[in-house]
Amino acid sequence: MQDLAETGRKNTVEVSEMTTAEATVELKANPGHELAREVDGQQFYRYPIRTHFVEVGESYFDLVEKYVLPHYQEGDLLSMGEKVIALCQRQVKFKDQMKVSLLAKVLSRFAMKNPAGPAMDNVYKMQTAIDLCGWWRVLVAAVLSAISKLFGKRGVFYDFLGNNVRNIDGFCVVGWDYYGDKGVLAPDQPDRVCEEIKEKYGIDCMIVDANDLNIEILGTNKDNPYSKDVLAALIRDNPAGQGREQTPFILIRKK
Repeated sequence: MQDLAETGRKNTVEVSEMTTAEATVELKANPGHELAREVDGQQFYRYPIRTHFVEVGESYFDLVEKYVLPHYQEGDLLSMGEKVIALCQRQVKFKDQMKVSLLAKVLSRFAMKNPAGPAMDNVYKMQTAIDLCGWWRVLVAAVLSAISKLFGKRGVFYDFLGNNVRNIDGFCVVGWDYYGDKGVLAPDQPDRVCEEIKEKYGIDCMIVDANDLNIEILGTNKDNPYSKDVLAALIRDNPAGQGREQTPFILIRKK
């Protein structure tokens, strides 16, 4: 493999040692992002790995074997987007199987809009929150949220209801038409998924909910060598991107 310091400056690397085929594959930073990042005085390289468009019911083991293992080196850390894991687990709700309540219609009209994309102002996301938490808890959360905004505090709605609501995605065509008729929930037991991948392949990993505004570590394997603060710092700039990059896996390598 070519010198990684030079690689970081060029935001690209050629990986020639493949486990599944002898080929030269170029890994490079997504547009607008840097390949290298310094965390706690150490330099890391974050290699986005492009996949095919992953749909409901695929196997995350198959995805790791096909796309990650050919590039993996001992000591690498794997970051996995929460959406791809949730799709594999069939953690999905379909619009045509949902009944939208009057409460969802009313609350979604008053919900704050998110510059990163539709949030609880999307009536289907609001209805999903009601389905997950119960109408009374969502109503209480909405009231508390409205009161807290008078004092300049935001995020109370999600804090009160928990991460499963914060992680609802989809129900819109921002990025991909595929998500227009379906919503993607949070991954089920993300720590367990990371532990499975660690046991099967020996790869330390994390599952993240990342966008250009916020980073949340949803799961890690139990003996991961990095704290959650460090893990979040490694991808603080969201190297996977927020558009049509199709790079749900980020292989992180210490210099």
